[in-house]
Amino acid sequence: MTLPRIAQSPTDPAFVQNPYAFYDRARASGKIVFWEDYGLPAVTSYAAVNAILRDRRFGREIPPEKRRPIPAHQAPFYAVEAHSMLELEPPRHTRLRSLVLRAFTSRRIAALEPEIADLTHTLIDRFPDGPFDLMPGFARLIPVIVIARLLGVPEDMADQLLNWSNAMVGMYQARRTVEMEQAASDAATAFAEFLRGYVEERRARPADDLITHLIAAEEAGETLSTDELITTCILLLNAGHEATVHSLGIAVKTLLEQKVPRAALAPERIGATVEEVLRFDPPLHLFTRHAYDDIEVMGHTFRKGEEVALLLAAANRDPAAYDRPNRFDPARPEKPNLSFGAGLHFCVGAPLARLELQVALPILFDRLPGLTLSGKPRYADVYHFHGLKALTVNPA
Repeated sequence: MTLPRIAQSPTDPAFVQNPYAFYDRARASGKIVFWEDYGLPAVTSYAAVNAILRDRRFGREIPPEKRRPIPAHQAPFYAVEAHSMLELEPPRHTRLRSLVLRAFTSRRIAALEPEIADLTHTLIDRFPDGPFDLMPGFARLIPVIVIARLLGVPEDMADQLLNWSNAMVGMYQARRTVEMEQAASDAATAFAEFLRGYVEERRARPADDLITHLIAAEEAGETLSTDELITTCILLLNAGHEATVHSLGIAVKTLLEQKVPRAALAPERIGATVEEVLRFDPPLHLFTRHAYDDIEVMGHTFRKGEEVALLLAAANRDPAAYDRPNRFDPARPEKPNLSFGAGLHFCVGAPLARLELQVALPILFDRLPGLTLSGKPRYADVYHFHGLKALTVNPA
């Protein structure tokens, strides 16, 4: 089947501010289209994206026949990524994820609720009286401080951790340049060296933190190597904080723009409201997979070795899956969205991200009942991610 071809620069300013017009256009052309700017087939429908995410014949690891030599300036970045369960398939992925989940438990995450609440109040106490940007002093700080405390690294390192993280995730952005690649490698090297010292310290002097629990995690005689520990900690920080920063900023923007009733933030409804925020405007819009065989999906055959772009945000607004999908409805009947993926690589940090949103949003709107937008929010040019450059609000 010949795929419909469609063109759209992911760095075009109009697309950056509203990618959904393109997704609607792409979906109208077909459930699977060829996105010329990426040179890849792109999947737009909920059913097809969900199916591929769950199909073990598609994976994150690049097939051996498609691997290319890594340029020297990128080598330090990929030396860290080589141990990331995000980029691996079974059996190594299974081993790493199993060991991580033995330390990153639901009980440990749930126990963070009072701490997230206290942190939220503390940050709100620091807000100025007049209009200010909510991103740097609230949306960016909550996720990075929480993960720093969880790992057991000093939270006064928050700015440095953010700088390293932002540089590394630049490798996944459409506007990537050689300078960004070099910055990502430099950040990966510095981040790894910093964490190596902490891992060795915790081996000698265990504490009640995630690094210690990751060291202690063991299954069938297997433990995480130091390199695996370092990469896992970097992954938890980068992936966890990046998505939650974007989600928290977008959530506040959406709730204010849509004039959502405060009742939607009540304890019995906040879970559904957060899910609708994540569906309506997710923090990650595109993820890729590689076909490990010739595989037919929705009438199209992906050839072995072919890479495919999964448009998570387009799938979340597929009218075949959701009634009036371009409408924000916190009372929408619950149906799983694809914002955190699905299947084998479902985001390990999703429970923590959801908890942070469910705790922080009601406190923010309860403490600042007169909160309003001050000016039009602008999205940053960070695709495949999707997040705000700034969110200027007036607290009263």
